Amino acid sequence: MNIVNDWGQGFQAEIVIVNDGSTTISGWSVEFDMAVNISNLWNGVIVSQVGDHYVVEDAGYNGTIQPGGQVSIGFTATPGNVSPVPVIVNGDGGSSSSSSSSSSSSSSSSSSSSSSSSSSSSSSSSSSSSTSSSGGRFRVDETGNITKNGEVFPLQCGSWFGLEGRHEPSDDPTNPSGAPMELYIGNTFWANGNQGTGRTLQQDMSEITAMGVNVVRFPIAPQTLDANDPQGQAPYLKNHESVRVPNARQALEEFILAADANNIEVMLDVHSCSNYVGWRAGRFDARPPYADADRDNYDFFREDTSCAATNNPDGVTRIQPYDKAAWLDTLRELAELEQELGVDNIIGIDIFNEPWDYTWADWKTHIEDAYAVINEVSPNMLLFVQGISATADNQDGTPETITQVPHGEEFTNPNWGENLFEAGVNPPNIPRERLVFSPHVYGPSVFVQKMFMDPAQPACDGLEGDAAGDADCNIVINPEILIPGWEEHFGYLRDMGYAVVVGEFGGNLDWPDKGAVRDQNRWSHIQPGIVDGQWQDAFVDYMVEENIQGCYWSINPESGDTGGWYGHAYDPISNTEGWGEWQDFDQRKTNLLNRLWSSQ
Repeated sequence: MNIVNDWGQGFQAEIVIVNDGSTTISGWSVEFDMAVNISNLWNGVIVSQVGDHYVVEDAGYNGTIQPGGQVSIGFTATPGNVSPVPVIVNGDGGSSSSSSSSSSSSSSSSSSSSSSSSSSSSSSSSSSSSTSSSGGRFRVDETGNITKNGEVFPLQCGSWFGLEGRHEPSDDPTNPSGAPMELYIGNTFWANGNQGTGRTLQQDMSEITAMGVNVVRFPIAPQTLDANDPQGQAPYLKNHESVRVPNARQALEEFILAADANNIEVMLDVHSCSNYVGWRAGRFDARPPYADADRDNYDFFREDTSCAATNNPDGVTRIQPYDKAAWLDTLRELAELEQELGVDNIIGIDIFNEPWDYTWADWKTHIEDAYAVINEVSPNMLLFVQGISATADNQDGTPETITQVPHGEEFTNPNWGENLFEAGVNPPNIPRERLVFSPHVYGPSVFVQKMFMDPAQPACDGLEGDAAGDADCNIVINPEILIPGWEEHFGYLRDMGYAVVVGEFGGNLDWPDKGAVRDQNRWSHIQPGIVDGQWQDAFVDYMVEENIQGCYWSINPESGDTGGWYGHAYDPISNTEGWGEWQDFDQRKTNLLNRLWSSQ
């Protein structure tokens, strides 16, 4: 056993099982005595705890250890200030022992170990293909694998959001309907009677590296880069004063530096044209009406805000003008951050989040211009390029004239950012070794698509979203229907040898429970905790089959429609005061991600 990090209130530990025999181990378990409370464990399953005696078995996918091979188990527990204890290893066949590379309490040692383990795993699994690429720190090789310094680099990625802006309730006493930009770390100023939770950014970094994360997708808005923007400063910030950062720009820079110290790569994501407009923006100069303009039982409208300097509808009172020139300036500023901060851990830029209001021809031109700007500043970075949607020109100032966009079969409607149907025959004219296609794909907890409808309910055929819920439609997750859509929207590009990293996937596994109140009411006829899990299982199975990697949305739990990998004390009905208080990792999501990452 190795104690890889100890922060006093808790610790993280690692147990490495090595098969030093000549035959294969099929099924293993470990036993140890330790007077601690294990809060989260990965790459294994606790099958027994009697007093201080723990028995942990393999997780199924890692039960076989070839001669000379090894398996690592990790866990976090409380309290801290502990020492390693002896471990008994049991296995069927072979000869096994428990070992560790080194004992260290530093987080950088822990993350370095995690990184080297991932790299070693990927090299062995990809031995039949070339692992070399041409010059540049990050590249895509001829088989579509991302490489770092010429070696295959498997992305184990999650998004950590907040600095792109969130939407405060209209009755917030300090910032009604504001758009504060802040990196949440699980330590709010009101927690524990205003004492906070004690969490720090370094603790969070240590925990996610122990879970295997080696890349964080990091959303920002143009306003994040402005150290003087009031929405990135007090009194609008929620973090406890002990961990509060004075402004959003400084928080961005401190995060990149902390990630670098923990051997985590950062994918910077231009998430919107505005911290106020947020996720609604499908183009640089997005203007109302927005997709949520007619929602009922809803407090988060932004019909008063626009990113367009002209041609705005009546009712717009806040204009944050943005256009292509401003966007290219944003990309240039992000590409300069490595040199400014003296780091080398920015893997690339997700150039614009869910550009769903462009045609492919328009978006292709924007991609090519983005490459020219980024490459001029930093030839080491990759471009992560999302898809479009099924329509365009909704937000161009002429909402009555909407352009239909090809996406294959009409029935398999793409999510915003998912549609790369035309990219194969008309790819961006940029070096393939710098291009990563990055679609967004979600299940029913984010949006109920028409292909989720129960065929036993003919009246629900073609319905989606709120209309399907109002009609009491059932939801059926049928991979035989979903997979052809994924394949024609983006999967075929992986077959062509392109790099494909799903930029966002995930969801609320308890849905409709823990979702927005309007969704809980509308979908109360659906059994909670079933359908979104079925969708996530089906999608991860598809990703494994197609050798597609992805960034899970999200690491932190404040997302209203998906929740996070960390648990959340918040409940929109029973515990609104619990917002921002992080709990243990959701073991169901841990299992899901372990299944994906162990296949790389």
